[in-house]
Amino acid sequence: MENTTTSAIDKKLSQLRDQHGVVTLGRVLTLVILAQAGHSEAALEAANFASHEHPCRILVHVAHSSSEETRLDAQLRMGGDAGASEVIVLHGYGELAEPTETLFSALLLPDAPIVAWWPHTVPPPSPHTSSIAGIAHRRIMDSARSDDAYETLAELHRRYVPGDTDLAWTRVTNWRIQLAAVLDQADPAPVREVVVEGCGRSPSVVLLGTWLGTRLDAEVTFVNNPGPRRLDRVTLVRDDGEIVLERPGRTVAWLRQPGQPDQQIAMPVRDLNACIAEELRRLDPDEVYGEVLTTGLRDVRVAQIVDTAGELAPGAARFLAEHGGGRADGEQPAAPAGAAPADPGTAVPASEPVAQAASTAPGEDRA
Repeated sequence: MENTTTSAIDKKLSQLRDQHGVVTLGRVLTLVILAQAGHSEAALEAANFASHEHPCRILVHVAHSSSEETRLDAQLRMGGDAGASEVIVLHGYGELAEPTETLFSALLLPDAPIVAWWPHTVPPPSPHTSSIAGIAHRRIMDSARSDDAYETLAELHRRYVPGDTDLAWTRVTNWRIQLAAVLDQADPAPVREVVVEGCGRSPSVVLLGTWLGTRLDAEVTFVNNPGPRRLDRVTLVRDDGEIVLERPGRTVAWLRQPGQPDQQIAMPVRDLNACIAEELRRLDPDEVYGEVLTTGLRDVRVAQIVDTAGELAPGAARFLAEHGGGRADGEQPAAPAGAAPADPGTAVPASEPVAQAASTAPGEDRA
């Protein structure tokens, strides 16, 4: 449908439902995706996958050039290529390149929750200034896929509102589950230090380390390793030895504990489909994420940031210098207890701000 209106789209939907016998009674929510031109299909594929578990109406707004003549084009998908959903793809040009509540209001399911998802961006200065964000029950962002991952994470930290979530946090769910299970079964010895190793460009590394450090009341060392994986290894340093959870590949993790044989654990890399399906399972605020993003980042005690890749991870270092709690005693950070030294290797004190952040490398999710 070219150069159309939302009322015409709504009428066409009714006609298609009558022709194909499709009903909307089973739709449990409206998922609104705010995408950039050329980047909508991956998000739509993930939403279609999630719709098999959460039947929904999917509204996709693809922003084109605001300098073109104002018009609205639409594409309607129902049936096989739409999963268990009905999909409306809106291409906005000119004044309609900016999504608004008015643009979507006629197409929202009545009396159904609204989830808004920004796959690559956070509208400046905050998603909450957007009228779409104002009516959404949940707001899904993805700091790792934005142009500046740590600047986006800082923005989410400053402007957090209950109902926000970040797929950088969703990607570490399996790590959190396994580590919580290990600590539940281990002797109740205190954890002195947490060492999180992974790609320094990934906000998932910072969020997981912050969660562990604040929950265990332990200092955290972040280690930037070479390679594309977002998370490589977590070490919990205790007086009776180290508990290590490491995933060297894509599907299997190794768990090492003092006095026990090494264990293999199925822990595959989570793709975008799995992350979106998880987020749509809950429509209430993620309180744990909210605590990590707000008070956690303020209170976490960062021992140091260690670089084993031969170049600093400026995004993580700068972000933690500005937002992390730092060393409570004000002393110079010591060498990490759970990380092997590297050559060349550089330790960056948590109190030392560094240069401009690097952007997250494109590609699949590897947390």
